[in-house]
Amino acid sequence: MSEQSIPAARPFLPAMRPYWRAIVPLALLAAAALLLRPNLALLSTVSPAIKIHLAAAVGALFLGGIMLASRKGRAFHRIAGWVWVTLVATLAISSIFVKTLNPGHFSWIHGFTAFTLLALPVGVIAAKRHDVKTHRGTMMGLFLGGLVIAGLFTFVPGRLMFQMFFGG
Repeated sequence: MSEQSIPAARPFLPAMRPYWRAIVPLALLAAAALLLRPNLALLSTVSPAIKIHLAAAVGALFLGGIMLASRKGRAFHRIAGWVWVTLVATLAISSIFVKTLNPGHFSWIHGFTAFTLLALPVGVIAAKRHDVKTHRGTMMGLFLGGLVIAGLFTFVPGRLMFQMFFGG
């Protein structure tokens, strides 16, 4: 009797496999945001700087998550990387004009702005020099510190994002 081998199942959407690690959490985050039904009408009362800041932050968060899960060094990573750098630079520059936490003055949260504006060129130069270790560390630090941690501070009670998602 000869053993018949069962052909291996082909992976579901094989080209998308590396991205699932980012797509699933981001989809869950988007679903949670939709379930909470944010009050987008609040955006009509804020300055253009805040609108630009929010749009850049959301774009950088989602694209950054996808890039972290994707293969590095390929054309997608390089092109998406430049888009991400542009979004993060827009985010940092627009934050200079957002002074709602300490009206008319910079606040402690602008420390993230300084960190971002200093670290972003370091990460880009490291990539250009093929210094993978420095590039990875700098960009991961920007993603986690400049987007995730700073983003969590936007959900403090009384701030716009808290009001949009939780009211009051």
